[in-house]
Parts: sequence; structure tokens; C-alpha cells
Amino acid sequence: MKGIIGKKLGMTQVYDSTGAIQPVTVIEAGPCTVLALRTVKKDGYSAVQLGFGKRKAKNVSKAVLGHVAAAGLKDTPPTQISEFRLAADPEMAIGDQLTAAIFAENEFVDISGVTKGKGFQGVVRRYGFKGGPATHGSGFHRRPGSIGMKAAPGRVLKGKRMGGRMGGDQRTTQNLKVVKVRADENLLLVLGAVPGPNGGTVMVRSALKKKPAVSATTK
Repeated sequence: MKGIIGKKLGMTQVYDSTGAIQPVTVIEAGPCTVLALRTVKKDGYSAVQLGFGKRKAKNVSKAVLGHVAAAGLKDTPPTQISEFRLAADPEMAIGDQLTAAIFAENEFVDISGVTKGKGFQGVVRRYGFKGGPATHGSGFHRRPGSIGMKAAPGRVLKGKRMGGRMGGDQRTTQNLKVVKVRADENLLLVLGAVPGPNGGTVMVRSALKKKPAVSATTK
């Protein structure tokens, strides 16, 4: 199990070995500095804490500055700090850097991010309601219709699908194939789309549910 923090740069197209076009998302994966280590003996679990990006020290609290000082980032604290669970205790040291090279081509990953915010939306856009007739004098076009009962229980039930804020939610897209790794540029080209807008922060982890391929010699 491995992971890295990255930034979604946008989408483009590449050609595979057969000449077919593949839509890919370009992710700036790292470099990420190791800020802290978690071990089973000390913390009860195995994990590594990473920092990504740079920001001005005057915009960071003293607690964060003191936390990242051990990694040599007191003058350039990271913009994002996240922790990744590991299957075993980490073998790296505080201050080490992880890059896109930790992933390989044809590997599968899970990518988490915050989806694009859509603001307030009605039920047709938010939930795909059909709506009413568009003509013939209808006054019912994009409304939700009845939302409750007049008698018992005499209230709107919790969870009723209605208009409201749409987007801006934490989402994970699983089993995305790494098409290409450009280690010198810290770029990952991942097949398909990932959550969030261009410039948004994403977490790239090894695919949790994808089983590794079994070779003929191990069968």
C-alpha cells in the first residue's frame, strides 16, 4: 500500500500501442516530503505523513511550523498535509521525498478529491427528476411536486430529495490505470477522469480492490 499527494492539472489524450486514443488525466504527483512516521509499536498503526506544495511561513500557525521543522520545511511549509496508512511500518526517514516514481505504468490506483461545486441546484439538475410538461398551459415544469403528507406524519421526512447545494463532496474513483509515469516531471497520466477541478488537490493511493495479476509460473 502506497500513496502520494498531487494536483490535478487537466485532461488530454494519448495514443496506445495500437494507435487508439486514450483520454487521460494529468496529475502532478509530488514531490512530497515525509513529515512524520507512525509505527505499530509507538502509535498502534503504520502510516506515513506527507506534505505537498509550498506556502509562506507567515500564513501558517506556529504549531504547523514547529511540526514541519524536523523535515526542514520551517521556511517553506507545505500547503497540504495528509497521512497514508501502510501495510507495514515505514522504512523511510523524516525529510525524505516521495515522487511519482513510486508508481509504475499499468498499475492501478484509487484517486480521492473534492468534486466541483455546483452551488444551489433544483431537483431536475441535482437528482435527475423528469419534471412536468413544457407546454399546454402547465404550471409544473421543474418543480419537485409533493414533498409530504397533510395528515400523519404531517411533516417532511428526513432524507427527502429536494433542491440544495450540489457538489463540493469528497469522492474516490477506484481502479484507474496508470498509463504513463513521467518521473523527471513528477507527472502521472491516469486513464479516465478523476474528481475535482483543475488545480484541485488529490490523493493517489494503490488500488484497494484491484487484485494484482497472477503470472503463469505462480498458478
